[in-house]
Amino acid sequence: MADDEPVDPKRELEDRCKAPCTRPLKEYKACAKRIDGDDSGHKHCTGQYFDYWRCVDKCAASKLFSHLK
Repeated sequence: MADDEPVDPKRELEDRCKAPCTRPLKEYKACAKRIDGDDSGHKHCTGQYFDYWRCVDKCAASKLFSHLK
């Protein structure tokens, strides 16, 4: 098994960290629903999107470094 490709634990950790980040996800989805149908392109949910991933990354980062050698 030493020749097997190493597994990146980040994806699994991110999946586990999505549950505690439901509030930013709900805010993003609510924003996306509000601007649905905007043809002008001026409205966006970039802030909510990054808030959600910041939450996931912060949660995953604290656990990720314990997996590294």
